[in-house]
Amino acid sequence: MPLLSIVNRIYLSILLSFLHKEATLTIEEAFGETIKELRKEHQISQEKLAEVSNLDRSFISLLECGHKQPSLITIFQLAKAFSLSASKLLSFVEKKIET
Repeated sequence: MPLLSIVNRIYLSILLSFLHKEATLTIEEAFGETIKELRKEHQISQEKLAEVSNLDRSFISLLECGHKQPSLITIFQLAKAFSLSASKLLSFVEKKIET
């Protein structure tokens, strides 16, 4: 029985480690999720966001998926599109990374 207990502890440790890694977002993923949430909150499509922010729709998609990093200019363009300051936009991203 003690062996089973050790195996269960190891399994639980591995499972918790896996779940912790999955819960932690990269900066790119956190930025993408933030943009997607703001876009949906404002009820606009990727196409409309691209038009308002002067960015390409496919680039918006890549940002939302966490496959691309935004430049400083992009951050300001997106913040303006959502009527936010760049610092407020980044604070949303920062909150996602911390949780």
